[in-house]
Amino acid sequence: MAFICNFALLFNIVAILFVGIANFQISQKMIISKNKVVSLTYELKLDNAEGEVVDMADAAQPLVFLYGAGNMLPKFESNLAELKANDSFEFTLSSEDAYGPVIEEAVVDLPIDIFMVDGKIDPDMLFVGNVIPMQDNEGRPLDGTVVSISDDKVKMDFNHPMAGKTLHFTGKILELREATAEEVSHGHVHGPHGHHH
Repeated sequence: MAFICNFALLFNIVAILFVGIANFQISQKMIISKNKVVSLTYELKLDNAEGEVVDMADAAQPLVFLYGAGNMLPKFESNLAELKANDSFEFTLSSEDAYGPVIEEAVVDLPIDIFMVDGKIDPDMLFVGNVIPMQDNEGRPLDGTVVSISDDKVKMDFNHPMAGKTLHFTGKILELREATAEEVSHGHVHGPHGHHH
């Protein structure tokens, strides 16, 4: 009886290892394409390979996204197309292919009183360089960076912080998998490093 139990346990362990190896091999052969969940590391530098590092994701906290769902810059995704797990990448995006040029009309003066709460300005909120979540006239959310503050006005920049900048990416594809039907219908990844409902 003990032999049968040990054999059953051994069989289960072998089955688990086989499934794990099979999934690893599938991941190694799978290429990045629409509705694949991509997990990667990256380092983002301004201008070129020697530029200032402005963002990164490492293996402990990778970037995980649903490829082809419109959540990433289109040219970022197209540079990753058909890569496989363990492939490295390096590419540069011009500002036109990234966050676009700086739009002068997106830098505006707003009356300081819209930032007042109970007739006072909160100095922990309103200071030069702070990014403040706001809404446009139609209620759409947008972030503005405080550029300057005067007695009656606040100059806000609603350009993306990376607008007008050339972006240089290097990194490595860690893992690929098929997205679940729920992830595809929701347009984002669920689970670890993804969206939680």
